[in-house]
Amino acid sequence: MKRVLSILLILLGIAQFIRPDTALPAHDPAHDLITVTQPGAAVTDLLHVACYDCHSSETRYPWYVNITPVNWWLQHHVNEGREEFNMSEWGRHKAKWQRHKAEEAVELVKKGEMPLDSYTWTHSDALLTDDQRAMLTTYFSGLMAAIPPQKGDHEHRREHEPED
Repeated sequence: MKRVLSILLILLGIAQFIRPDTALPAHDPAHDLITVTQPGAAVTDLLHVACYDCHSSETRYPWYVNITPVNWWLQHHVNEGREEFNMSEWGRHKAKWQRHKAEEAVELVKKGEMPLDSYTWTHSDALLTDDQRAMLTTYFSGLMAAIPPQKGDHEHRREHEPED
């Protein structure tokens, strides 16, 4: 048993040198959701605290990003979040995509599915109160209302997001 534990510790030590790429992607701030939509200070703060670490190109990595295998798990979540909805790229997308993402945000925030539990375990400031959920829901609903419906928007598509 000691031999197995020793081997595992050695492998864990070696693994510390194999790290994911945590470099922040280049982005044009002019396309950022907050820059484009100019919400009030309270919504801006909520977006930064509860959304931007996983859903933007402005991730603030915690100290434990230096520990393998936690860093791989964390980077996987960040990559998925950016792929699903990168708020830093909001202005680069067409209205149909924006309406769809705003609608998804309303649904996920309202149901309490965002932010993820796995995020709020280590980021207690991202635990949203009912009032904060209502504030974000109102904000994203307002975005939906401000973006004119496009042809074909009446079809509710869950499996595939609209094309750009």
